Amino acid sequence: MKEERGLSTLCVHGGELKDAHGAPHTPLYDTTTFAFDSTADLLDVVEGRKSGALYTRYGLNPTIQSLEAKLALLEGAQSALAFGSGMAATAALFLAHGREGIVCIGDAYGGTLDLLQNQLPLLGIPTQLLLTREAERLGVLLGGSKKLVFFETPTNPALEIIDIRRMASLAHEFGALVAVDSTFASPVNQRPLAWGADIVVHSATKYLGGHSDLTAGALMGPEALLAPIRAWRSNLGQTIAAETAQLLARSLRTLVVRVERHNENAQAVARALRDHERVKTVFYPGLEDHPGHEIACRQMQGFGGMVTIDVQGDAADATRIVDRLQWIKIAPSLGGVESLVTQPMTTTHHGLSVAERARRGITDTMIRLSIGLEDPDDLVSDLRQALR
Repeated sequence: MKEERGLSTLCVHGGELKDAHGAPHTPLYDTTTFAFDSTADLLDVVEGRKSGALYTRYGLNPTIQSLEAKLALLEGAQSALAFGSGMAATAALFLAHGREGIVCIGDAYGGTLDLLQNQLPLLGIPTQLLLTREAERLGVLLGGSKKLVFFETPTNPALEIIDIRRMASLAHEFGALVAVDSTFASPVNQRPLAWGADIVVHSATKYLGGHSDLTAGALMGPEALLAPIRAWRSNLGQTIAAETAQLLARSLRTLVVRVERHNENAQAVARALRDHERVKTVFYPGLEDHPGHEIACRQMQGFGGMVTIDVQGDAADATRIVDRLQWIKIAPSLGGVESLVTQPMTTTHHGLSVAERARRGITDTMIRLSIGLEDPDDLVSDLRQALR
């Protein structure tokens, strides 16, 4: 029996190719195409009898293949696919497995909601959106067709926690597949496949990349489910570049130590702001009074680096607080070593109507924080002076 390796060990050594010159990690193969000694050798790779390099757009590049082997190990998956962005991964997933219908539960990234509400219906793909509190309607919506159930946990931006095992069990009763966007958690804090999900989605731009210097996405799951997605990825030109794949593999080697520090810092910030007179609500699953705390304790190993607060006053007051921050920079995205702040109404969910944001509980006074790796006392001090 193969000995089980720890996640930190897999981050460093998993998927690495043995280099002829002794490089400790897989080199960058910045090559679009690969040559063969004979036509027979080429056909062995083309027709799948042998693994090997062939053409980078297909993903058949050693740097990309090594990265994907590492990604699969981190989620306990049979296989993985790396993409040029998180939205590329999500779109390919929907096109391959959502053509009979997609049900999205809970809040999601604004780009994902836009794709579901506005673009996919143009292709004749039926989509339905449920709020987290409406999840009990899932069985009715699934009916008898083989649909795709998609959700984030924790969600963006309110950090709601969805019970993966419960949703997967219900969806599977109706023959539906379940895909979980685990970007906010990372494999360090949560492994959805172990709780019944069929496919895991990551915007690797975020915690997997971790340095705000690359754009990438990933899907992990059984090979039988990823195989049809691979064709969409290839023909839509969504495959990750070899250069980005090498950069992402580098970042993954420090994933565990980075995320553990994100967890610690975010917990400290959340606790410090919980009783602040200018803060109405702190959304963080690591707090005991968070509605999803019990589920988070069960399905997560850590609570992540994202903290969202709802402040007293109006939208202008929230903007003034954001503008006063010094160490924490105003920027979209998340998961980098630096702390970032944004108002969902101005970035991630700017495209939603005021009424739809209100329906989803996304207020104009909501501020989303991506807590980085700085000294937590400095971050708390910066937030307190801005709130003051």
